[in-house]
Amino acid sequence: MRRYLAVGLDAYLCLLAVGLLVRSCLDSGGTGRAIALLVVQLIVLSFANQVLLTMAVRASAGKLIMGVRVIRLPDAGRPGFRRLVLRWLYGLLWLPLQPWRRLRGPAAARGPEHPAGRPAEPYEDLAGVRQVRRSDLRSYRAAVRGRTD
Repeated sequence: MRRYLAVGLDAYLCLLAVGLLVRSCLDSGGTGRAIALLVVQLIVLSFANQVLLTMAVRASAGKLIMGVRVIRLPDAGRPGFRRLVLRWLYGLLWLPLQPWRRLRGPAAARGPEHPAGRPAEPYEDLAGVRQVRRSDLRSYRAAVRGRTD
């Protein structure tokens, strides 16, 4: 549930920031140009929040508020730039099409498949990262330290 709330907060914060910039776009000329500027601002803010901020502090703004961190699988390390960009593109381009796929029928509703032909796990991220609670990450690190001592 925290994960979905974090996504909702991210979307809200991005739209709020762009909403505050609307006046500058409306003064830029025609309606087409204003819409294009708003779309560009949304994409730039989304990239900065989902990729750059996640690289810096392991979470986007919404995830920071909800106490969720993004980790690399399988070693729970910090995800790299490439993985975060893939994850951002996946969320930006593939996820919004899922309601349409569900409406088209059961054959189209299946999730993405791995190269071996088996369906992906329900909570697996295609970019090789996962979202975990900050407290669970601390517990995991403490357990790993205890094993190596």
